[in-house]
Amino acid sequence: MRAVRQPPTDPNQSPPFDALAARRLRAALGMGPEHVAHGMRTSYGLPHVTPDLVIAWERGSATPRGAELTALAGVLWCSPAELIGRPRTLREHRIARGLAPEDVARTVGVELQAYLRMEEHDAWRGNDRQSAALADLLQLSLPDFVAVTGREAKLAELLRSAVTTRWQGYVRPVSRTVPLERAFLEGVLQELHGAYQGQMTATLSWGGGSGDAGTGGRAFLDRIVDHFWETVGRGTG
Repeated sequence: MRAVRQPPTDPNQSPPFDALAARRLRAALGMGPEHVAHGMRTSYGLPHVTPDLVIAWERGSATPRGAELTALAGVLWCSPAELIGRPRTLREHRIARGLAPEDVARTVGVELQAYLRMEEHDAWRGNDRQSAALADLLQLSLPDFVAVTGREAKLAELLRSAVTTRWQGYVRPVSRTVPLERAFLEGVLQELHGAYQGQMTATLSWGGGSGDAGTGGRAFLDRIVDHFWETVGRGTG
């Protein structure tokens, strides 16, 4: 598979942390910040963790990084996924599943250093077999799979062309980007095409000017991937 490179990410960047969930889970266990800090120091070898740091995490003024997040989840008897917001990147999905880079690299069949570079640059380079293994291991939804494997930008480009021209010519290219049945995709693209054309017609009748129509059409195209997944969801729900 051809790699689609995204802007490099900071390798030290923390995943999105749910401070409220951390505070709620601690309270449910009847623990104080000092108990959490003690557990992280003694059971997970993180001597720098203090009650003040735990409080800072819960207030959102600081964010636990990879090893800290895993340890915090262990002390709170939950999965790392329960302490973070919706994962967006390959690294965040891995952390949400409580997996080490070595686990992912070994399971999907890539060299560890190669996998670490993929995380660092947010540029998945796996082949179809490795991509399928990654999706299974990280339990990726189809939208997340498309985003994590770097296909979202290509999908958006294809969808914009499909709704603004003849959608029939884009069924095959979209099916190569998103693993959905061709017959199902035909219905999705036809519906999107109709929705876009309807948007253009509606804005013309409301405003009576091409500028209004252009604004409405651009707004639809800006969210074309969201519209696509919403349409797919209605068809599979």
